[in-house]
Amino acid sequence: MTDTLRRAGLRLNGRQRANLEALRLAAELRREVRGEVRFDAGTRSIYAHDSSNYRQTPIGVVIPRDAEDVVAAIGVCRSYGVPVLPRGCGTSLSGETVNVAVVLDTSQHMREILEVNPDERYARVQPGVVRDQLSLMTEERYNLTFAPDTSTHAYATFGGMIGNNSCGVHSVMAGRTADNVHELDVVLYDGTRLRVGETGEEELERIIRAGGRRGEIYRRLRELRDRYAGLIRERYPDIPRRVSGYNLDELLPEKGFNVARALVGTEGTCATVLEAKVRLVHSPPARSLLVLGYPSVYEAADHVSEILEHGPVGLEGIDDTLIEDMRLQGMHLEDMELLPEGGGWLLVEFGGESQEESRARAQELMEALRSAGDAPSMELFDTPDKAQEIWGIREDGLGATAYVPGQGDHWEGWEDAAVPPERLGEYLRDFRDLLDRYGYHTSLYGHFGDGCVHCRIDFDLKTAEGIARWRSFLDEAADLVVSYGGSLSGEHGDGQSRAELLPKMYGEELLAAFREFKAIWDPDWKMNPGKVVEPYRITENLRFGKDYSPREPERLYFAYPEDHGSFSHATMRCVGAGKCRDIDSGTMCPSYMVTLEEEHSTRGRARVLHEMLRGETITEGFRSREVFDALDLCLSCKGCKGDCPVDVDMATYKAEFLKKYYRGRLRPPEAYSMGLIMLHARLAQHLPRLANAATRAPLLKDAIKRLGGLTPEREMPPFATETFKAWFRRRGPENAGSPPVVLFPDTFNNFLHPEPMKATVEVLEDAGYRVIVPEQPLCCGRPLYDYGMLDAARFALRRLIGGLAPYVREGIRVVGVEPSCVAAFRDELPNLFPHDEDARRLAAHTRTLAEFLVQDADYDPPELHRRALVHGHCHQEAVMGLSAEQQLYERMGLDFEVLDSGCCGLAGSFGFEREHYDLSMRIGERRLLPAARGAGAETLLLADGFSCKTQIEHGTDRRALHTAQVIKMALDHGRSGPPGGQPERHYPDVVLDGGLPSALREAAVVGGAVAGGALLWALKRRFL
Repeated sequence: MTDTLRRAGLRLNGRQRANLEALRLAAELRREVRGEVRFDAGTRSIYAHDSSNYRQTPIGVVIPRDAEDVVAAIGVCRSYGVPVLPRGCGTSLSGETVNVAVVLDTSQHMREILEVNPDERYARVQPGVVRDQLSLMTEERYNLTFAPDTSTHAYATFGGMIGNNSCGVHSVMAGRTADNVHELDVVLYDGTRLRVGETGEEELERIIRAGGRRGEIYRRLRELRDRYAGLIRERYPDIPRRVSGYNLDELLPEKGFNVARALVGTEGTCATVLEAKVRLVHSPPARSLLVLGYPSVYEAADHVSEILEHGPVGLEGIDDTLIEDMRLQGMHLEDMELLPEGGGWLLVEFGGESQEESRARAQELMEALRSAGDAPSMELFDTPDKAQEIWGIREDGLGATAYVPGQGDHWEGWEDAAVPPERLGEYLRDFRDLLDRYGYHTSLYGHFGDGCVHCRIDFDLKTAEGIARWRSFLDEAADLVVSYGGSLSGEHGDGQSRAELLPKMYGEELLAAFREFKAIWDPDWKMNPGKVVEPYRITENLRFGKDYSPREPERLYFAYPEDHGSFSHATMRCVGAGKCRDIDSGTMCPSYMVTLEEEHSTRGRARVLHEMLRGETITEGFRSREVFDALDLCLSCKGCKGDCPVDVDMATYKAEFLKKYYRGRLRPPEAYSMGLIMLHARLAQHLPRLANAATRAPLLKDAIKRLGGLTPEREMPPFATETFKAWFRRRGPENAGSPPVVLFPDTFNNFLHPEPMKATVEVLEDAGYRVIVPEQPLCCGRPLYDYGMLDAARFALRRLIGGLAPYVREGIRVVGVEPSCVAAFRDELPNLFPHDEDARRLAAHTRTLAEFLVQDADYDPPELHRRALVHGHCHQEAVMGLSAEQQLYERMGLDFEVLDSGCCGLAGSFGFEREHYDLSMRIGERRLLPAARGAGAETLLLADGFSCKTQIEHGTDRRALHTAQVIKMALDHGRSGPPGGQPERHYPDVVLDGGLPSALREAAVVGGAVAGGALLWALKRRFL
């Protein structure tokens, strides 16, 4: 294809010709490949980024199903003369996983562990297998592990780790990825497929004599080795973390002419990995973590060699700047209290066959340090939960240092240099002097046991002057590392960030050897060109650069205080760390967890939004269908706000986008049937039996759902025949003269499930409070955000502020039963009204029930000795957390387990929508629904969220209880003794008059959809 297409994707002079050739290429790929072939603007935008400072829009993306697909795709690309870029998780920090090429993403389908041999301690894996996918299985069964474990170990693929020569915390125990690879099955750009590994001299002779392409490759590699062997031995740093450059040293006779290990770290510039045979090492089942506090990080680094003599399996370092960065952002505040006194810390992990053995090894070091004098402060943690809290501080280093309040943005660009561990303290002092001369700020942390240091620095990458200053700094930083006998990269590879600096480290002669090595494998120079050798300049292809000028929206609804009011800055907040690709733990990102589609990760969506504002690949702005499609499967669960290391808040970005996308357009019917639930519920309270009957009639209910855009598969919870507010008026308040507390009657628990609010009243009164329930109709507008109805949401919130301001001005707390509503008070409310003092007061005074009982009332709840499974609502975990709930359950004596179940899948209206029902159920079936089914009959299910309870009831034969109902159960037990049977039957959420059979219990949230939609359309210009 033309140079224009090769170098710049589909947009330059000759654009029509380039587009035509790209269309032909895509069509041919679709004929030959069984996997997905995507050349659309949205996908190309997503893959234009990795975790680095670089951006290059690919020609297209192929998601192969197997090795044959990879071979076929490369064959088609070869026939068109276009470059190829094999890519793993895409978390590279040096720019090696972006290029103007056809991207091969093996992470979605090629995830099979082909073999595990515990006796010979190896495994065979496809390139899309995630590191933890293998190690968690082998550790549990055989106490074996793949030792390299980067901070992205929960989602890093073997293909990417092999490409980058990844390392991690436990490489101090067993080396880099290169040291743990036995064999590779690879395919070259010319179609040659090889299995390569260690090669004895006799086998080498045999391969060369056999001739053919394989014989030619091995002959030329041997000639290369023989010519450069002396220089390789002389110039290659003898340190644990030499990652920069090609591994030509692996071809030396003393290394066994290991062709597989020579290909590790080539960053996709030579071959594409189809399969890998990797080494497994013993994983000590017991671990103890010793934390040592020194006056500064420099003194900590000075003692690394001394500590290594005691055989730790992990040795990490962090400085006080990292701790302060986290403190400024409210990260790990409780965990920091566990650190011993100091200004720099070493995290020393010991392993053993038993806890006694690992503890003894740690205590041996402690005694040695004490006897040497001037001992550091020390804390020993040998329980997994406490140790993990400390490790969490270290693993979140990237997120904590990316956007530091008051210091501006921090970037990679000199991220992971490594020096001899015994000289680390000297190097850090000199490096800090260099930083100070340039006026740069950063924290220092990393794999100190291997002499590898991580840092994100506040480079100016948006002005010509700033970029020139950065480039000058890189020259001096490289010279400094080389003077210490170090490596420019100790973990993340060269890519484009450091490749231009490699002559400083290796000299021009070895650079010629690198070029020859690549040419042996890739004579056409079509494999990831411009990376490692013959590289793009460091200052080319920058994600930002001096010409960066995104189109900032004229009007924003949210304030984006962490981004200085800038939507464009919010979209660039994602640093590509990839935590949203974790499918085993946490909440983020539920749609990715079941689709494995990059488009449906938080990272993918952030990049589409970023590209939308650039206006280059995606040109339709807020009217873009590509952006709409990327956001469509976002459940607005806020999992990213809680789990993302840099606090990407996709639910807010989606609401902002949809508001602008639908300007002048009619929204889909579910927006009016579900988004306006508060209106329908207010109408239905006057005729609840009629509303329920309408949605229970066999033919009518299907018609109503069809008109409302809802799935026929899901039963809707019925409207209560008596609302909570009606019940409270009839019952009246108690505890006259006691301190007041306001109970917020949200739409769901007032009109649909009043039992949790009734129980809340009894609990608050038992705590000694007088309950106030506002009479005026108030709503936080939660469903409105999901459809971008932000004018209507602001209208609802203004009424809310006005209705509750008299109470919060007097310091009276507001308790919410529904977690999503409390989250709206605490998050959306101040974000939409950043300068309204009453809004700030209301956000500050609003509590969940557990928060109020623990933090304000210091409530001593009744005991209830029962087993319980707890599912946390997504919004609650992201905004408020579950700490108060857990403290309350502990006080009650509950034997509880908080499920790591992620999102329930219903997510407000999402799971009711016809187009999203299947995905909703797949998400629920990941963890939550099987756990609910597997719970014993006497095990309580706790879920405070209305959506969560509805999903459990729909997908199982169980019903979940709210925290208030469980406390009320305990109160009733104290009054009358424990009843038998299943607890759900004692505390139904809704009582229908006449005892209607369960088959007819189908709710009406769409009974007024047509009328509500018409009313909304009439008022649309004003409110929507």
